[in-house]
Amino acid sequence: MRDTVYFLVFDGFADWEAALALCEIRRPGDWRVVTVGFSMQPVVSQGGLRVLPEQTLDRIDLARAALLIMPGGHLWERGEGDEAVDAALRVHAAGAPVAAISSAVLAVARAGLLERCRHTGNLTGFIGSHVPAYAGSEQYDPDVLAVSDGGVITASSLGSVEFAREVIRTLDLYSASDREHWYRLFKHAAPPPWFAGERAVAA
Repeated sequence: MRDTVYFLVFDGFADWEAALALCEIRRPGDWRVVTVGFSMQPVVSQGGLRVLPEQTLDRIDLARAALLIMPGGHLWERGEGDEAVDAALRVHAAGAPVAAISSAVLAVARAGLLERCRHTGNLTGFIGSHVPAYAGSEQYDPDVLAVSDGGVITASSLGSVEFAREVIRTLDLYSASDREHWYRLFKHAAPPPWFAGERAVAA
């Protein structure tokens, strides 16, 4: 049963980029969110949050993995994180999607997962400048902040709301109309129709 979402943590991970996605994953109560690390040592995010990984990347249960989320961080631009690249390959090959935002897109590029799927990233040319073997430039879409295709979710560092929307859609959270209302609320501060009824009752 695929009931577990794995979230990668490491020193300097961008804690805000997947925050909305993680909150919505946990809200229904149907999914386990498990933090995974390169080791079991505590890590500190860019925002100063100290996080203790629950397990290491090599312990991901492929039979239970519903999604692997990888946030941005400077280690990707330094070409580090080979264990995460391998984990992304294993999870994807096992039939579960992989989600990468900001510079973490470099990890899925290194895994060779972007060659045959539409994807995006921080800016045109960013992936190729860091991953010489990258062969997916024709599939790169500069006009979206996040996109899901071929079992891979990719997003720009500016697309945390769009990233969350793709994660919500991938995990089939809420109805299609509720997902759209959710997006309009968090992206444009446009309240869904039922807010009017709630305000009336409160008054």
